[in-house]
Amino acid sequence: MAASSEIRVLCQPDPGKSCGACCGLYNYVDSSREALTERLRARTKRYRDMVQGPDDLTRYAAATFAAEDFRKRYEVIYCCEYLGFLDDEEKKVGCLVHPLQNGGVDMRTVSFYGQDVCAGHLCPSHHFIPRSQQRILLAIIDDWYLYGLCLTDIDLVVTYFRLIADRVGRELAPEMFACEALRETAAAYFAWKTTWPFRSEDVNRLGKYYFDGSQYMISHIDYEKFGREISPLNAILLSLSSEFHSASELALAEGMIWQNIETVVSLCGGLP
Repeated sequence: MAASSEIRVLCQPDPGKSCGACCGLYNYVDSSREALTERLRARTKRYRDMVQGPDDLTRYAAATFAAEDFRKRYEVIYCCEYLGFLDDEEKKVGCLVHPLQNGGVDMRTVSFYGQDVCAGHLCPSHHFIPRSQQRILLAIIDDWYLYGLCLTDIDLVVTYFRLIADRVGRELAPEMFACEALRETAAAYFAWKTTWPFRSEDVNRLGKYYFDGSQYMISHIDYEKFGREISPLNAILLSLSSEFHSASELALAEGMIWQNIETVVSLCGGLP
């Protein structure tokens, strides 16, 4: 997929993906792909069956709360009952009460955050991930579940591209990812967000954060226990929810990431 140079709102960038993280998509105790797909699919069907206009929303919301498990990782983040799939192909998650989904009728006033917040909020990734890196993400990820997880993990994105740029001697341009091998190598790195073999199985862990109901804590890796200094890959390892039981596991994990980075660097060497 070719990256466009136009300025985008990252939550709904193109027909192939979208992000619902600000609506609490990943804040359920069970936020696995399978569980969220089932949840969003059922909501979308329920909404289409039940809602013809604003007067039907109370009945829809009551049915949704009755049908679903709304237990959260972090109580402070609201999980919006109006988040569902926007297309039959289930490629895009988004607001079911948005005017584009209801013939121009804006029903977002019923949502927890209200119409103004929903319409005007931009997550920190819009400001802290450089525009060129945003465009690279758009070029290599076409999967709503993975896209939202990666887009909202600033450390995972920025640290990776900084380490590569330091070795290449320049920032990577989005146009470089027209190279299939480069695109696939970077995509393999971001896929680790869900497939990382050293990922903690703790249900209250998401990236570098641990959640305990109304509080959150930043995790850490005890390098001293393994006789090590803090890894230059520490931010990435934490973003991948890493949990290590031995020095050899840590070394293997670092080797996997460095190999991916060096492959990208090598491929960039042959590009203008």
